[in-house]
Amino acid sequence: MPDSKTTVAELRKTVRRFIRERDWLKFHSPKNICMSIAIEAAELMEHFQWTFSSKPEKKHLEQRLKIEEEIADIAVYVLDFCEVMKIDLSSAIQRKMILNRKKYPAAQVKGKSHKYTYYQALAAAKEHADSKPKRKRKTRAS
Repeated sequence: MPDSKTTVAELRKTVRRFIRERDWLKFHSPKNICMSIAIEAAELMEHFQWTFSSKPEKKHLEQRLKIEEEIADIAVYVLDFCEVMKIDLSSAIQRKMILNRKKYPAAQVKGKSHKYTYYQALAAAKEHADSKPKRKRKTRAS
């Protein structure tokens, strides 16, 4: 089923059914699922370790199926985590994007890759500079 025709709820149901059919619910604690997400993310990173191109390389295209499997594993664990923790993923993403828009205003960060703390420091420095009393310049008497 393509993304355009599949809902998050359908995916969650598919994942939950798979876990229940194997009697694995007892193993799916938040800690275990978090660890699994990190492990699968590391497995995804292995495909890109020691590559230097900003674009997919030939080997990535050749490994595409394996890469898709790793990203699917991550997504399955994220959906499972949301199920266990009663998190509405769509709502959580929407809220996070609102926060991200505030942390990274497009006009300020476009084309830049700094972490939000860089922009916070810039704003604090500007605020500090603006709050300093302006000293009058001495002029020479003619």
